Amino acid sequence: MVKDFNYISLHNTVEPLTLPFEAYASRYMSLKVKGEDLPATLSQIEGVWKQLAPHRLFIYSFLDEDFNKQYESDFRFRQIFTTFSVLAIFIACLGLLGLATYTAEQRTKEIGIRKVLGANIGSIVGLLSKDFIKLVLIAIVVATPLAWYVMNRWLEGFAYQVTIQWWIFLISGVLAVIVALVTISFQSVKAAMMNPVNSLKSE
Repeated sequence: MVKDFNYISLHNTVEPLTLPFEAYASRYMSLKVKGEDLPATLSQIEGVWKQLAPHRLFIYSFLDEDFNKQYESDFRFRQIFTTFSVLAIFIACLGLLGLATYTAEQRTKEIGIRKVLGANIGSIVGLLSKDFIKLVLIAIVVATPLAWYVMNRWLEGFAYQVTIQWWIFLISGVLAVIVALVTISFQSVKAAMMNPVNSLKSE
């Protein structure tokens, strides 16, 4: 008798298992080999196999590959999800950069007046960034419960689940704000450092 262990995919619960020992009915062998020179090792094992059981084909597989085959769909889902997530973040950053550029262009004269009246670069960058940060915070509030629901539905496909911790969403939100600030800051700093004479010369 041994403790329960997973011998099939984690999508399934642990079920009873018997391991009978029948020396003359055994069809498989489990070998621990070094990964240094696999072709030579496999060739040597095949030679021994043909001596012991010449009437049976030598068919082999690696345990890690057999294990990973149980999660092919999960690996494929992760790859697709990661690709589309990176693409979505890239497109969102382009959109933020475009909005920041447009906003800075629309408020050029306002920025010039504020600089003439003594505003520093930090205050101007904060002025241009705060509206975008508000939008990002609203997006986080809307996306968090949706992400929690989708993640829970995905975890339901496994027999044994982990609890989604609140700090995961906190870290994700902080990272989203940082990415937004980095995207916006370039255009905001550029607008804040402009010579106010150039923006006010038409007035």
